[in-house]
Amino acid sequence: MDATLKTVIGGQLVELPGTIAAIRATLDTDRILEFDREIAHVPAAELHAALVRWALAGTGADEEDDALFERLARGEDIGATNAHDSEVA
Repeated sequence: MDATLKTVIGGQLVELPGTIAAIRATLDTDRILEFDREIAHVPAAELHAALVRWALAGTGADEEDDALFERLARGEDIGATNAHDSEVA
């Protein structure tokens, strides 16, 4: 079984493809060419982030993030906390 990535989108746990081959297999022909060009040149330190971005493509996660950032830009309290506030002293 191929590896998977797990995340929450729209309040639901979602499993995404977790290998280069599995991510590539989800893409249409035009996107495969773009994926191949990009992934071949991504620095190793940035590969994980690039693969996650490609795995999330088409899931609606971008729209969910955009809506959240719009709420933040309006100054709306979204219940976020500062990561430093939760550190144990």
